[in-house]
Order: sequence, then structure tokens, then C-alpha cells
Amino acid sequence: MALGMISLLAICIFYIQVPQGQTGCAEVDSMTEAVAGKGFLLGCISCKRREEVPGCAIVDWHYKAAGSEEFIHIFRYEYNNPTILHEDFEGRLEWKGTMGTKDVQTGSVFIHNVTFNDTGTYLCTFHRTLYLPLNEEHVVISKEVELTVVEKANPELTAVISEIMMYVLIAVLQLWMIGVLIYCYRKVYAENEAREVRKAACSQSKLVELKDPCDGIYLE
Repeated sequence: MALGMISLLAICIFYIQVPQGQTGCAEVDSMTEAVAGKGFLLGCISCKRREEVPGCAIVDWHYKAAGSEEFIHIFRYEYNNPTILHEDFEGRLEWKGTMGTKDVQTGSVFIHNVTFNDTGTYLCTFHRTLYLPLNEEHVVISKEVELTVVEKANPELTAVISEIMMYVLIAVLQLWMIGVLIYCYRKVYAENEAREVRKAACSQSKLVELKDPCDGIYLE
């Protein structure tokens, strides 16, 4: 009985902690305001829709300066081979994406010593190959980041609100999890008590009237 209670509680915890369809990847937009003289992370995430399908990806970064009409190729990452392709970014770009696997889903790069000349549009492109059972599928996904370089950091109201909401959500989820665990425990405990009462009633019935079947006993 105790083992049954533990098993049911474990199942409840599993469904709370591991929602259906969770893949461990979330596509979060990049920040768009950098401070001159400091570093900045250009975020770029492209999640696969089906994690069980193996694949590989090459990530390219292009840059278009403010007022310009053409993109220039500044960076490429191909499994363990990050390459800076433009002299203006030489020694300043660092790969911060997925490491140790060809199946890249995070293609972020870090810019060291940001200058006002780095203001502009950055284009992140995933060239992904999915190895399906019958053939290969090639997918191209592009995302743009409009970067503005400022002299001093400006705290954004939306960022502050988002942070507050994040902590509130964490607290609510924790309370919800505790409530579900209490509900599961009470349900298992009530079922256990009802089972014991049925057994006791069944034993009494046998003593009083041996001809009565135990299967017909129900408790209100």
C-alpha cells in the first residue's frame, strides 16, 4: 500500500515537472540595445519542431550598417569551426551558440567592445539539414536583430515588468505544484482508507453470514 502511494505521487510529480511536448528549447528574441565600449550578446535561437529527428546546421551572420542597403557576411559557424569573415569584426566576435554537436539550435554570437559603428541590422541564418528516414530535408530560417548602440544603459520598463512577472509566475507555479501534491496525497490516502473499510466490512460479513459474497459490499 505504501509502495502504491509512493508510485502515484511520483507520477503526479512527473506530470508537473515534465509537461507534454517539452523539448528543452525556447525561442527567445535578442536584446536590441548595446552600450558603447561594452560587450553585447546577439541572440539567435531556432528550435527544431521534432527533437527525435537528427540533423545538422550551419549558422551565418550578416550585417547591414545604418543607412546602407546591402548586407555583408561577417561570421559563419560550422561544427567546431567559427570563422570571422569581415575585418571590422576581426577579434571581436565570439561564438556563444550550441557546442559539441552538429545539431545547432542556438546560434548566438558575442560582440566585444561595441562601438557606435556597430549600429544596424544583423541577420542570423540557420541552414539546417534534417535526416528523415526516407530522405533529407533542407530548411533555411532567418532572424533579424535591429541593434542600437547607446552611450549609457537605459533600464526599459518592459524589462522590469517582465522580470517582476517572471518571479510572480515562479511563485504561482510553486504554489500550484504544492496544491497538486497535497491533492494527490489526500486522494491516495482516501482510497487507502476506503479499501481498509471495505476489507473490515467484508470480514464482518463473513462472520455474520457465510453465504454472503464479499464482492457485493459497497460503502456509501
